[in-house]
Amino acid sequence: MKEDFATYRVKDLLKLTDFGKEINLKGWVRTKRGNKQVAFIAVNDGSIIHSIQVVADLGQFDEELMKLVTTGSCISVNGVLVESPGQGQPVEVQARAIEVYGTADAGTYPLQKKGHTLEFLREIAHLRPRTNTFGAVLRIRHAMAFGIHKYYNDRGFVYLHSPIITGSDAEGAGAMFQVTTLDVEKPPRTETGEVDYSKDFFGKHTGLTVSGQLEGELAAMALGLVYTFGPTFRAENSNTPRHLAEFWMIEPEMAFYDITDNMDLAEDMLKYLVQYALDTCYDDLEFLNKMYDNELLDRLKFIIENPFERLSYTEAIDILMASGQKFEFPVSWGLDLQSEHERYLVEKHFLRPVILTDYPRDIKAFYMKQNDDGKTVRAMDVLFPKIGEIIGGSQREESYEKLLARIEEMHIPEKDMWWYLDTRKFGTAPHSGFGLGFERLILFVTGMANIRDVIPFPRTPQNAEF
Repeated sequence: MKEDFATYRVKDLLKLTDFGKEINLKGWVRTKRGNKQVAFIAVNDGSIIHSIQVVADLGQFDEELMKLVTTGSCISVNGVLVESPGQGQPVEVQARAIEVYGTADAGTYPLQKKGHTLEFLREIAHLRPRTNTFGAVLRIRHAMAFGIHKYYNDRGFVYLHSPIITGSDAEGAGAMFQVTTLDVEKPPRTETGEVDYSKDFFGKHTGLTVSGQLEGELAAMALGLVYTFGPTFRAENSNTPRHLAEFWMIEPEMAFYDITDNMDLAEDMLKYLVQYALDTCYDDLEFLNKMYDNELLDRLKFIIENPFERLSYTEAIDILMASGQKFEFPVSWGLDLQSEHERYLVEKHFLRPVILTDYPRDIKAFYMKQNDDGKTVRAMDVLFPKIGEIIGGSQREESYEKLLARIEEMHIPEKDMWWYLDTRKFGTAPHSGFGLGFERLILFVTGMANIRDVIPFPRTPQNAEF
C-alpha cells in the first residue's frame, strides 16, 4: 500500500473542508455495516470521541481482505475526503486502498458487542480504553493533568518531585506498603527479636509514600511556592467505590499564605480546572452527560458560576443538628463529618460548594496551626456535590514550641521528625497548603460513579492484574 497520502488523525479530519483531498487514516474499526455493494466502516483512532465513516466500494476490494475488516481490527486507509451526505458528521472518506495491520476475531474479541457493564470492563482493563467511555475518561484525565501543571506554572509555582519511597508516614494517614530488600521469610533480627532494619537497603524501615506534603513544606521554605503531583499509596483493605491503593495527589505548599489565602487558591484552582475541562473536552463531557449522568454539564457550570460558601466546622455542626435530617452516622461537635453530612451541606442546605474551617484539633493532624481557643485548628475542607470532600488542607503550625508539644502529645517519635522540626528552628514562616486527590477530581468532572473507572489500571485489594 502506497504511503504517499498525508496522514491525518480523526480529530483533524472532521474539521477539514477541502473536499477531494487525498488523505491517509489509521485507526481501529468500531463498526462495519453495509450490503453486497458497499461497506460503511466506522474508524476511531483515539484522538476524539467521534469516529469517521469510511465508505468502501466492495467491487474495488479483494473479498478476503474485506473479511478481515471487523470490529476491533486495526487498519490503514488511503482515500479521498468528501462531504458526507448522511446525518451526524460533516465528512467521510471514500476508500481507495485498505491495509489491515491487525485482525480481531469476531468470536473472541471481548468488545465485539455494545452495552458491556462497567464491572465487566474492569476485568479487561487492558482493552477498555478502546471503548467510547474510557477513551473519553482518559482524554479528560490527560487534560486535567495538563491543566494542573499549566495553572501552577502560570502562577509562579515550582513543580517538586517528592520521594515515592519514604521513612515518614506523614500524618499517620494510612497503612503504608513496606519497601524492603530483606528476606521476608528469614529477616535479620535484633537481640530483642525485632526485625533489624539497619540491615535493610536504606538502613531503616521504609514504605511507599502516603503524601508528598511534608517534603513540599521543606521546599516551600526555600522556594516560596511549590506543588507536588505524583502517585501516593495506602495499604488499606478497602473495596469501596471511593478508595484506591494507588492514586495521584496534587499538593501545593505556599510560604506566607494564611488560611484565607489557602481557601482562595483552592477555590480559584478548582474553578479554573472545571472551566478548562469544559473548554478542551466538551465533546467527551457531552458524551458522558448523555450516557451516564445527564446533570453533569449543569453541575460543572454550577461550580464555576457560584462562589464557595465558607463557614466554620462549629457552624456546620449546628446546621446539621438543626436540619431534622436522619443521618446514618450521628452528628455532634468533635466527631469527623461523614460524606452524607458534607453532601447535605452542599446539595441541600447551601446549594453551592462549601469550604469548612476550624475543625476540632483532636481529629486533625499534628502539623495544623492551632487556634487561640485551644480547641480548634486552622484546617479547611472543600466540599463538592456528589463527592463530599475533594480537598483537605490547613495553615501549617510554624511555631517550633507548639509543633514540638503537639508531636509529643500525639506520641510521634521526635527522632523521626527532626528534619521537619528544623524548618521551624531555622527561618520559620507562616505557610499553608492542601491536597487534592486527582481521581476524586476526575470522578467529579466525568460524572463516573466508581473511582476504579477514572484511573487506567486500578490498584485495589486482590487486584494488580495489569
